[in-house]
Amino acid sequence: MSTSTETQQAFINYLLRLADDRLILGQRLSEWCGHGPMLEEDLAMANIALDLIGHASALYEYAAEVEGKGHDDDHFAYFRDDPEFTNLQMCELPKGDFGFTIARQFLFSSFYYFLYEALKESSDEQFRGMVNKHLKEIKYHLRHSREWVLRLGDGTEESHDRIQEAFNDLWMYTGEMFYMDDTDEVMIKAGNGADLKAFEDDWKKLIESTLQEATLEVPDWKQFMINGSRTGIHTEHLGHMLAQMQFLRRSHPDAEWK
Repeated sequence: MSTSTETQQAFINYLLRLADDRLILGQRLSEWCGHGPMLEEDLAMANIALDLIGHASALYEYAAEVEGKGHDDDHFAYFRDDPEFTNLQMCELPKGDFGFTIARQFLFSSFYYFLYEALKESSDEQFRGMVNKHLKEIKYHLRHSREWVLRLGDGTEESHDRIQEAFNDLWMYTGEMFYMDDTDEVMIKAGNGADLKAFEDDWKKLIESTLQEATLEVPDWKQFMINGSRTGIHTEHLGHMLAQMQFLRRSHPDAEWK
C-alpha cells in the first residue's frame, strides 16, 4: 500500500511528465513561427505551440502547489537540467521538415487524446478540470494533424515519400509512450492515473487506419523501440534545446515581467 508521501511524490512526477512533454514539443513547434509553408499553417502551428506551452504552465503550477516548497512554473521549466526532464524523446527531436513535424504531431496528439479521455474522470478536482479543458484543444490538434497526414500521404509523390520517411524515422520512438512504472501504478490506485496498455490497441488502430487511408505503409510494430525518457535518458538534442531555452532566465533569475 502506498503512503500519502509516496502518493504525493507520484502525483508530482505524473504532472511533470505531462508538462514536460508539452513544454518541449511546444518549444519545437514554435521554431516554425515565421517559417510555415503558408501563412494559415504558420499561424496554426504557432497556436498549437501556445496551447501546449499553456498546458505545461498549468501543470507545472499545480505540481508546485502539490509539492508545497514555494516553487513556481518557471522553476520546473527553467531551473532543471536535462536528466531531470521526463519528456518523451520524440518531443525533443529537431523539427525536421514539415512532413516530420506533422507525423510527430499526429502520433503525439493521438496518444494524448486516448490518455486524456482515460483521465477525464480523475478523482482530483483540479487535475480533472485541467484534463477536460486541455482535451478540447487536443482534439483540435489531432484533427488538424490527421487531415495533414491524409493530404501529404495522398498528395504528390514527393509529399508522400517525405511523410512516409518521417513515420519510418519516428516509429522507434512510439514504444516509450506506453512505458509504465511505479508512478503510473500509484496514480491508478489514487484515481488520477490511466492504464496505458488499456488503450494501446485502440491507438494502434487509429494510426494504422489513418496511414492506410493516406496510402502510406505502416512500419513494423515489432521493430526496436527506444526507451528511457521517463527515467531521464534523452537524446543529445534536449541539452542543446534547454541551453537556448533556459539561458535568459538563468542569467537573470530575479527578473520579473513588471
